[in-house]
Amino acid sequence: MIALSLAEIAAVVGGQTHDIPDTSVQVTGPVVRDSREVVPGTLFVAFVGERVDGHDFAAQVVEAGAVAVLASRPVGVPAVVVDDVQEALGALARHVVERLGATLVALTGSAGKTSTKDLIAQVLGGKAPTVFTPGSLNNEIGLPLTALSATEETKFLVLEMGARGIGHIRYLAGLTPPKVGLVLNVGSAHIGEFGGREQIAQAKGELVESLPAAADGGAAILNADDPLVRAMASRTKAKVVLFGESAEADVRAENVRLTDSGQPSFRLHTPSGASDVTMRLYGEHHVSNALAAAAVAHELGMSASEIASALSGAGTLSRWRMEVTERPDGVTIVNDAYNANPESMRAALKALVAMGKGRRTWAVLGKMAELGDEALAEHDAVGRLAVRLNVSKLVAVGGIEASWLQLGAYNEGSWGEESVHVSDAQAAIDLLRKQLRPGDVVLVKASRSVGLESVAQTLAEAGTEGEVAAR
Repeated sequence: MIALSLAEIAAVVGGQTHDIPDTSVQVTGPVVRDSREVVPGTLFVAFVGERVDGHDFAAQVVEAGAVAVLASRPVGVPAVVVDDVQEALGALARHVVERLGATLVALTGSAGKTSTKDLIAQVLGGKAPTVFTPGSLNNEIGLPLTALSATEETKFLVLEMGARGIGHIRYLAGLTPPKVGLVLNVGSAHIGEFGGREQIAQAKGELVESLPAAADGGAAILNADDPLVRAMASRTKAKVVLFGESAEADVRAENVRLTDSGQPSFRLHTPSGASDVTMRLYGEHHVSNALAAAAVAHELGMSASEIASALSGAGTLSRWRMEVTERPDGVTIVNDAYNANPESMRAALKALVAMGKGRRTWAVLGKMAELGDEALAEHDAVGRLAVRLNVSKLVAVGGIEASWLQLGAYNEGSWGEESVHVSDAQAAIDLLRKQLRPGDVVLVKASRSVGLESVAQTLAEAGTEGEVAAR
């Protein structure tokens, strides 16, 4: 964070200082909520959670070098005490962002946010110092913490914004007002909470409503291939830039194909030129993510050749998102177990098939959460798709939702040993250990709550243990 005195912090957040002999002392380190991340100069934010109260760590963090604690009650060590720690954290983030002068890019969407954010960060990071959301810390706590990690050298601040209801993105955009806003898509993620795709579109569109006018540098980057996103153009005063495979897109892809290993290659077209891209990432769905990143970068002054070069060199920054491990025995493990929704499931299955040409493919799938009344139909559809794509083996893991996956596959014509329903992650591991062969490709994917990353991690480590039959 930029250096701020405790007196200034207290004034910004409307707090009272307690047990601080000298309020001119500055916070020069990061702002953190995890006591394990404290370093000299830190401001520690004490949240009260369901199981842990950050206030209980106050003495420990100050001993470790924290300058003070942002707290909701006096803690016997230097502290700025406020009524609401979360609101205070947001106010501090807003103050720092206004002081920085960095260009703030915000993005949202039902699927692909984190992968696209990572691409934008890598493309812009080649141009100037860039700070971006780590992982998926895209809520009312993670977003301001990310913003507060920026320094005077930061030129671009890339923030992922998530929403679970109307008004959430409007609130986040108020904390960290973006100049460039990107909406990727409107899908089925969290449809059970929102009540429908139209409501999701309403919530996601709050981002473009928050942008400054075109005359003031505001730019709304919208997916030309998604009608609900494209319609958001009428909700903003910012300049509208369209991306996609549509001929009407300002930034578009032509000649899209997958390499033999399943990596996308295409001709990138921008208003200022064209250049070829071959990505290191796996799956055709990354083309849309790459175009979104390209549209942002072009709007911020990068040329087509610069963007294409950066996209071709970009890798995976966040864990468990199409994370590929090639085992010594020839088995390929694709760990995409961080989260799942119908759109990302379909994209991952298609990527699996592209990667597995001439090889046996396994789809180890689990529950897609928060689908509400659509859950049965969506799980059934994914099971059917696995059969239509000729995935060799489907392993449905877990409870009722997994049984729906397996039933969909069965009804589509997957009988015998082509699909199986197992109770939990360990049962899936036991099955795969017995049946995997050298050369097989295994996709592991489910909502985060299922915990299927343990399957992928265990299998990735198994190749040197002689557990795969050499047949």
